[in-house]
Amino acid sequence: MIPYATVEEASIALGRNLTRLETLWFDYSATKSDYYLYCHNILFLFLVFSLVPLPLVFVELARSASGWFNRYKIQPKVNYSLSDMFKCYKDVMTMFILVVGPLQLVSYPSIQMIEVRSGLPLPTISEILSQLVVYFLIEDYTNYWVHRFFHSKWGYDKIHRVHHEYTAPIGYAAPYAHWAEVLLLGIPTFMGPAIAPGHMITFWLWIALRQMEAIETHSGYDFPWSPTKYIPFYGGAEYHDYHHYVGGQSQSNFASVFTYCDYIYGTDKGYRFQKKLLEQIKESSKKSNKHNGGIKSD
Repeated sequence: MIPYATVEEASIALGRNLTRLETLWFDYSATKSDYYLYCHNILFLFLVFSLVPLPLVFVELARSASGWFNRYKIQPKVNYSLSDMFKCYKDVMTMFILVVGPLQLVSYPSIQMIEVRSGLPLPTISEILSQLVVYFLIEDYTNYWVHRFFHSKWGYDKIHRVHHEYTAPIGYAAPYAHWAEVLLLGIPTFMGPAIAPGHMITFWLWIALRQMEAIETHSGYDFPWSPTKYIPFYGGAEYHDYHHYVGGQSQSNFASVFTYCDYIYGTDKGYRFQKKLLEQIKESSKKSNKHNGGIKSD
């Protein structure tokens, strides 16, 4: 909670006038407890889980009906009906109500412990961006090893097989998982803010962006216009789709966001071999078509 009664008091304490954003933040948060602000995560996650995958539903329905977007579908032989996708959403919301929401409600002491702040001044854009980069890198590395554990025989059979029920992933399946996996993957997500704690706004952005990234990764579509194509070492939908396609026996592409861990530890060899093979097949097909076309023209 902000320890100032008025904007004027806050300005005197900071030694300058509040920015417009700081004034808005003061007006909204000054009378609210830190716990109440932290629990905004529940609303943000609900909106992300519900709304971000929604355009992919229309894309999938349009593709199934008319073939639109077929060129971008990674596994084009797989079609999902509206009822299939709605069932996935219902399962995700059940987990959200029973596990994710309650976890948010009871985990506030950890936020107090690492001293995520909610007062003034607000963080600068550069501070927010640098911390988000750190959070993504830390989460990616620790998630890699948790994910590899999930692909041990015990980890897969007892926990991770639920997530792999979707061998051709869809957006709503990103958070679709066993309750134990939801809890364990909360550890990598929390480690970044624990190591480099920042402002509550940064924490909100981190939780929302990480889930949005997971939804894109599980979209089942490789759109060439995606801005994530310009992020160095970013995996993306096509990269993670291979992991789901191979399924329970997969020992490849464990990375959640970036590809460097798979490259360093050699767990992308199957994926790279398949890509090379597909490129050779496409090149052979092009040469064959060109040759046949030449014969016909004669």
